[in-house]
Amino acid sequence: MTLEIIVFVMAILLGIVLYWRESKSNAVYRFINKLTHNDELQMKPDNRKGFIHSQPFLMRLVYVTLLFVIGAVIVRFVTPINAFFVQYFVSAIVGTMIGTYIASFFLFAKNSTKKENLEKVFDKGKEMVNEFTDDVKETFESKEDSTTEETSKQDTPPKKSARDRFKDKGMIK
Repeated sequence: MTLEIIVFVMAILLGIVLYWRESKSNAVYRFINKLTHNDELQMKPDNRKGFIHSQPFLMRLVYVTLLFVIGAVIVRFVTPINAFFVQYFVSAIVGTMIGTYIASFFLFAKNSTKKENLEKVFDKGKEMVNEFTDDVKETFESKEDSTTEETSKQDTPPKKSARDRFKDKGMIK
C-alpha cells in the first residue's frame, strides 16, 4: 500500500512535468505528426497541441497509457524482477492524469489572469450590464408611455355609445 501511494504521488508530479513541458514546446508531437500525415493534414505552425497538452480526455488517457505500457515493457525486460504490476500501473496512470489536469488548471489560471484578459472580461461585463440596463430602461419607458396614454384617454370626453349614436340619427327612440 505504501509503494502504491509513492507511485501515485510520483505520477502526479510526472503528469505536472509532462503537461508543463508540452505547453512550452510540442516538438515531439509535431515531429510525429510530420511523419504520419501528408502536407495538407499536417499541423499548422501556430497549433500548440501535444500528446497531453490541448487534448481531450480520451486521447490523453490513450497517450498516458501508451507511455506506461512502453515503460512497463522496458522494466520487464531490463530487470529480473517478476512482480504483479497492475496495481502500480493503474495508480501511475490515474496519478498522471490527475497531474495533467492540475497543471492545466494552474497554467490556465496563470494565462487567464493576465492584464489584457482581465481588461477584456471587464469590458465584456460592462457591455452586458449596459445592455441589461438599456433593456430595463426600455421596459420602464414603455410602461410610462402606456400610463400617459391612459391618462390622456381619461382627459378626452368619453365617446358616445352605439345606442346614443343611433338615437341621434333617429333610428331608435
